Amino acid sequence: QVQLVESGGGLVQAGDSLRLSCAASARTFDGSYYMGWFRQAPGKEREFVAGISRGGSSTFYSDLVKGRFTISRDNAKSTGYLQMNSLKPEDTAVYYCAAGDRAGSILVRGSYDYWGQGTQVTVSS
Repeated sequence: QVQLVESGGGLVQAGDSLRLSCAASARTFDGSYYMGWFRQAPGKEREFVAGISRGGSSTFYSDLVKGRFTISRDNAKSTGYLQMNSLKPEDTAVYYCAAGDRAGSILVRGSYDYWGQGTQVTVSS
């Protein structure tokens, strides 16, 4: 059973930074799974934010966050990260960590089988 636990959310002002962490059961980070971050704002669909390949050599970003957010992973620590800089009020959402091992696209929500409980990020103007 793959378990993912997010942390690091909070209330910040526009322009500030936050780093989200995703602690995973060890097998998740032995190179068997790709990992992604998604977010869901009130009344909106859950959307892709960033994704990283199994070994960490390839990363992918939504156009909305490209240049501001950075996804990374430390397989030795079984932890994934999302560094968020220059935060904007429209980044306010619950952020979810996810992992998958299918042959599908890292960018697609349906490619992920395992999800964390989410962490709230609120950016005030």
